[in-house]
Amino acid sequence: MIKPIGSDQLNPLFVYDQDQHHQLMREAETLPSVTISSQAAGNAVMMGGGYFNPLQGFMNVADAMGAAEKMTLSDGSFFPVPVLCLLEDTSAIAGASRIALRDPNMEGNPVLAIMDVAAIEEVSESQMATMTQRVYGTDDGEHPGVAAFNSQGRMAVSGSIQVLHFSYFQDDFPDTFRTAVEIRNEIAERGWKNVVAFQTRNPMHLAHEELCHMAMDRLGCDGLVIHMLLGKLKKGDIPAPVRDAAIRKMVELYFPPNSAMVTGYGFDMLYAGPREAVLHAYFRQNMGCSHFIVGRDHAGVGDYYGAFDAQTIFHNEVPKGALEIEIFEADHTAYSKKLNKVMMMREAPDHTKDDFVLLSGTKVREMLGNGIAPPKEFSRPEVAQILMDYYKSLN
Repeated sequence: MIKPIGSDQLNPLFVYDQDQHHQLMREAETLPSVTISSQAAGNAVMMGGGYFNPLQGFMNVADAMGAAEKMTLSDGSFFPVPVLCLLEDTSAIAGASRIALRDPNMEGNPVLAIMDVAAIEEVSESQMATMTQRVYGTDDGEHPGVAAFNSQGRMAVSGSIQVLHFSYFQDDFPDTFRTAVEIRNEIAERGWKNVVAFQTRNPMHLAHEELCHMAMDRLGCDGLVIHMLLGKLKKGDIPAPVRDAAIRKMVELYFPPNSAMVTGYGFDMLYAGPREAVLHAYFRQNMGCSHFIVGRDHAGVGDYYGAFDAQTIFHNEVPKGALEIEIFEADHTAYSKKLNKVMMMREAPDHTKDDFVLLSGTKVREMLGNGIAPPKEFSRPEVAQILMDYYKSLN
């Protein structure tokens, strides 16, 4: 199986030893504590699960700036985005060398992790502006990722962490949430050698399904990991339990046994386009995948990024040799009325747009909301039914 990034073995930061875990939970109640942001909580969950291997904790400002500007930390290691714990007020932890980080997304703000504080630094407005521009490619406050990043405080608390909880993800999505460690183990148990990962924050329609089949066939993969984002999305996105049900139904009916695994991870969407595509590839390598599908406008939002910027960044900006995982570069896929099958649009040069079944997200939501199933060339009827039931429940 492909090696993790930066080490021979995955080093998750979650404390699995039961005695040590109980001891740390007791200690946490005696420590100065602070409730962190949702973005920082997502970072802690990802480090806990081994997805951000070999990071040992939250970055200091120098490392965060290095990640933003050149995807390289102070020690020369590779990481594509800053991983910060930003606070508005650090008075509760002033002078403390060891603190408890509390979860903002669960009632009662339970302890998520314990940190050994290495530094507390103020991030200047110019540093925030540089990180925002380099990671998100824009400083537009209407961009949901920019808004979320800049809504945090300006005090960066850095240091190694011991993760004690996986936030609400393990409780709310017990059948779907998986750590990178668990996914690696399951890949090994299934006997898969070449594995391609598919990222999604939406239900999968026929074009997505066929793209996965296409990638598996062309890459000679014996396994597919459908890996859905379970964290915070933007307003209007379909909730994770509905997406989960729709994707599971599709896999059950339209994939051979032992060929696809449905999993999810706890992280808030950044909508950072090209940079987020690199982050997605980073943690897919850590979870044991040899290949990763990057499609048109991957991890994008609005019209902030070019259609294929998330593919070209791997050729133009990612340091050579930083990643072993291979990228499967996909175009927009749609059903060809001429050929009666799903095609990548760039592979059908004799087609016009009218030769494809193309529906906008707005149009699909409108149809589903009115109890109208999209055409079979667009969506599997069993998937459409689950989505129609969801929209019906909103009325």
